[in-house]
Amino acid sequence: MKRRDFISAGVKSAIAFTIVPRSVLGGHGFLAPSDKIQVGFIGVGKQSLNLLHGLNGCPEAVVQAACDVDNRKLDYFVNAAATAQNTIGKLNPSIAKYKHFRELLASTEVDAVVIATPDHWHAQIAVDAARAKKDIYCEKPLALTIAEGRAMVNSAREYGVVFQTGSMQRSSFNFRQAAELVRNGYIGDVKEINVSVGGPVRQCDLPSFPIPDYLDWDMWIGPSLYRGYNPILSPPIENDEWAWWRGYRDFGGGYITDWGAHMFDIVQWALDMDHSGPVQFIPPTGPQAEHGLTYIYDQGTRVNHVDWGEPNAIQFIGTEGIIEVSRSFLKTNPITLAGHNLKASDKRLYYSDNHYQDWLSAIQTRSKPICDVETGQRTSTVCNAINIAYELQRSLRWDPVKEEFDDRFANIMRSRSYRGVWSL
Repeated sequence: MKRRDFISAGVKSAIAFTIVPRSVLGGHGFLAPSDKIQVGFIGVGKQSLNLLHGLNGCPEAVVQAACDVDNRKLDYFVNAAATAQNTIGKLNPSIAKYKHFRELLASTEVDAVVIATPDHWHAQIAVDAARAKKDIYCEKPLALTIAEGRAMVNSAREYGVVFQTGSMQRSSFNFRQAAELVRNGYIGDVKEINVSVGGPVRQCDLPSFPIPDYLDWDMWIGPSLYRGYNPILSPPIENDEWAWWRGYRDFGGGYITDWGAHMFDIVQWALDMDHSGPVQFIPPTGPQAEHGLTYIYDQGTRVNHVDWGEPNAIQFIGTEGIIEVSRSFLKTNPITLAGHNLKASDKRLYYSDNHYQDWLSAIQTRSKPICDVETGQRTSTVCNAINIAYELQRSLRWDPVKEEFDDRFANIMRSRSYRGVWSL
């Protein structure tokens, strides 16, 4: 080899060894612990602004990209994100806008995604995000169906992504205190729990209207059965507070999965059932019942879906006391339990006082966050099974290990057909 060629080869070798891929520096997920976490939002309706506010308070997070089928909401969110980041002096890159979530997932400038779409999109986007090695924050309820939730768990595990379910009550004092008191027997044996949330899902009977020119309605429908546009399902940005897609089958699960995904989740947590669930669902037999279902755990604890006098709240009834909890109160009998300091010997639950920071910290350490995808799936399964029992109007046995009912029709309802090109 000539001296000139030898020197040239040496320089090339040095470059090859000094330009180290980010994946080597940061390990799985292509993120070094000192890096900023570049976040992409998929779905930028009203809930995305709450999530933006929460994440903007975390120094590691930088909003890098956003995607939505509604052009006006997309523009509004990008402007809001840029303003929010500038206000606190964060490095503000040009926030990329995407029409299709797969284009966002293909971006090497996005490390993690926030999924804040309507429920019928959660599974498809989350599975694709896991395949793209993006860490995930997915709004609750985790999935529209039981089978979709299990597919989300399997994908997250296969590709090793950090997955936080947006059941943010687990990062709240009231609910953690209530769950720890129950776990440690401070009200004795808990055999009865009352959960007050609204009613189950119903069929969509809304009339159709002309599709606005700023909205890709076919993409909004996505994997669900096609139906005509109605502004209640996807309202204009001026009336986004009135969105109620979650009330209708094919898009949401009614109040059972809306507020129920929060309240039934705390029941699961308090009873140490994050990797299991109930064994029987007993609905009222009357048609179109809004309340009255009971589900039962293997140890005999009964959970009643009933209006017990407080909205969106839980009542734990023990042999030695009562705990009542919501976002606005924690009431106990004996009264001193509400502020009781647990003993060093008591069982303690995972501590988080910031659901967003907890997710980002888990990304940096490659650990499970407080509401990992499996936890989200178990709560989502409870909610979806409740809706199935209400619709069939008959008692159902459930095997939380096999994730199967003892009823052929109920088992069919664990999943749904996907439309067109969509597939898990």
